[in-house]
Amino acid sequence: MSRVEQSTKLDIERIVFIGRTFEEYLKMFSLSVESLKGKRILDCPAGACSFTAVGNKLGLDISACDIAYYHSSDDLKSKGLKDIEHAMEHIEKAKGNYIWDVFKDVEDLRKHRLNALEHCTKDMEEASERYVAVTLPSLPFKDEEFNLLLSAHFLFMYADRLDYEFHIETLKELLRVTKEEIRIFPLVDLEGKRYEHLDKVVRFLIDNGYDVEEINVLYEFQANANSMLKIIK
Repeated sequence: MSRVEQSTKLDIERIVFIGRTFEEYLKMFSLSVESLKGKRILDCPAGACSFTAVGNKLGLDISACDIAYYHSSDDLKSKGLKDIEHAMEHIEKAKGNYIWDVFKDVEDLRKHRLNALEHCTKDMEEASERYVAVTLPSLPFKDEEFNLLLSAHFLFMYADRLDYEFHIETLKELLRVTKEEIRIFPLVDLEGKRYEHLDKVVRFLIDNGYDVEEINVLYEFQANANSMLKIIK
C-alpha cells in the first residue's frame, strides 16, 4: 500500500499511539497465561499495546489489528514517544482522576507506557504479519477465526465520537470473527461515567442469543474503570 493510500485511511497526527503492557491486559481482562494457551486470540484495536509481542514470546497465538498499522513501525514509534509525553503532562495535572495503585506515580506510568511501545514496535518490525491494518467496523478475517477477542479502551470509552450504531456494527463484526468469547474493557467513557447506552447494548446482545456478564476486575487506573463486559457465543 502506498503512502498516499495510507494517508487516506487516517493521518498519523490524528492517531494517539499509546498502549498497555501484557501484565496490564491480564489484570484488565481477568486472564492468566495458562488460560490463553491453545487459543487463537485477537487484540482489536491493539494500538501500541505489548500484549501481542510479549504473548507470542510466551508461546501464545495472538494477532493485533488497528487503524494505526497503516503506518510504519518507525513512524508509529516516533508518534508514540510524543504521545506518551503529552499524556504524562495531562495526567500530572489531573492526578486526582486516577487511582495510584497499579502505578506508583507518573514516572512509573511513563516507564510502563514506554515499555509497551518498545515491545510493540520492535515486534512489528520482526513479525509484521501479526499486525493487521483495519478500519472498523470492518475486519478482514474469516468467520470465527479467533477463539477469544479482547478489546480495550475503544468501544464505550469514546462515546462522544462513536455513536450507538457504530458500537452495534462493530460488535456484530467482532462477534463474526470470534468463535467463543469477547471481552471489552472498560465500561466507562473518558469522564469515568458508565457508557450511556450500555444497558441497550447488553439487551441487543441478549436478544441475539449471546450470554453477557459485567465483571469487576482487579485493575483500576482511571477512576471507575474497573469492570469488563464478557460476551459468550
